[in-house]
Amino acid sequence: MIARSSGLIKRSYQITASICTLAFAASLTACGGGSDTTTQTPGATGTEGTATPAENASAPMEKPPLTGQVALTGAGASFPAPLYQNWFVQLNQEVPELQVNYQSVGSGAGVEQFTAGTVDFGASDVAMKDEEIAKVSRGVLLLPMTAGSIVMAYNLPGVENLQLPRDVYVGIFNGTITKWNDPKIAEANPGVQLPDQEITVVHRSDGSGTTGVFTEHLASINESWAKSIGSGKTVEWPTAQGKFIGGKGNEGVTAAIQQNAGAIGYVEYGYAKNNNLTMATLQNKAGKFIAPNEQAASETLASVQLPENLRAFINDPEGENSYPIVTYTWMLVYEKYDDPQKAIAMEAMIQYGLTKGQEQAAALGYVPLPKNVIEKVAATADKISPDYQIKVN
Repeated sequence: MIARSSGLIKRSYQITASICTLAFAASLTACGGGSDTTTQTPGATGTEGTATPAENASAPMEKPPLTGQVALTGAGASFPAPLYQNWFVQLNQEVPELQVNYQSVGSGAGVEQFTAGTVDFGASDVAMKDEEIAKVSRGVLLLPMTAGSIVMAYNLPGVENLQLPRDVYVGIFNGTITKWNDPKIAEANPGVQLPDQEITVVHRSDGSGTTGVFTEHLASINESWAKSIGSGKTVEWPTAQGKFIGGKGNEGVTAAIQQNAGAIGYVEYGYAKNNNLTMATLQNKAGKFIAPNEQAASETLASVQLPENLRAFINDPEGENSYPIVTYTWMLVYEKYDDPQKAIAMEAMIQYGLTKGQEQAAALGYVPLPKNVIEKVAATADKISPDYQIKVN
């Protein structure tokens, strides 16, 4: 477990409800039925090359001009939920007047609640499309706040360092490869003793940005997948061709992999790493097998130019050492807030995430944003309130 002085809280993967109290503690359990099971948080590692976080993120948080208690509510992606909930607990320690309640309900539900105006902000692993943005009369700002890899984690005792070529992992998830000792898997893993065991594919059962990113990648590298299954926050899995089970949220998929020998599923890297799941090494566009880690994800981000609208879809990244499935994850915020105090609070919360929050990212399995991305996001978000200036340098 990380020492308390590191400023991080111990990560719980059964985030089934919102944070009800923002007390600083060494562990975080969602109230109303959260699991008592916690996992170790690995030590932080920085990124190299051009993908480096803001250098001055340790500067004290400037107190926002709040005249009383302000509460913000958000809902959405489970992918960044452990990181966001860390941020919001510790932001409350620095600014006791500001409380942020975030519900990990999945990207699909998050976009729906944000569009309906029932939350102050949403979160999604897939940036909203123009037609979705048009439905929000208050205007929309899409803010990439962190990034991470989607990995294929598996439960196959005794099998380490499994390599999966592109056609093989597509075959597993489309149900055409159903046994672990399939000749195609064996060919890619000479000398590995693969069991004559049925493969159990674990997928998301809820509307999920993680599913959206994952299936978009599969559709971009395999024409048959694109035509038969396609991509989106929800898809029709080919359950007639193999054994498929669903799990709600990254938390549910993680648990299902742990509980089912022979299982393989797609989850956010931090969930797999901090729950000690075994992860497959995947073949990238350049033909190299790349193990999921923070550096490989940073290589991917460094190869992507984020446009002015801050929407980037990384379907099949270039780069010899790029991990093939990496995504930004976005906060969805309104351009206009009727309550000036909420507008100030939103900017203060975003500033914390872009500064001190980035220091927490690597330890929890996420990729700190490159400095130029932090600056772009800050400039965009600074339009929310005329009474507060976001400072990231």
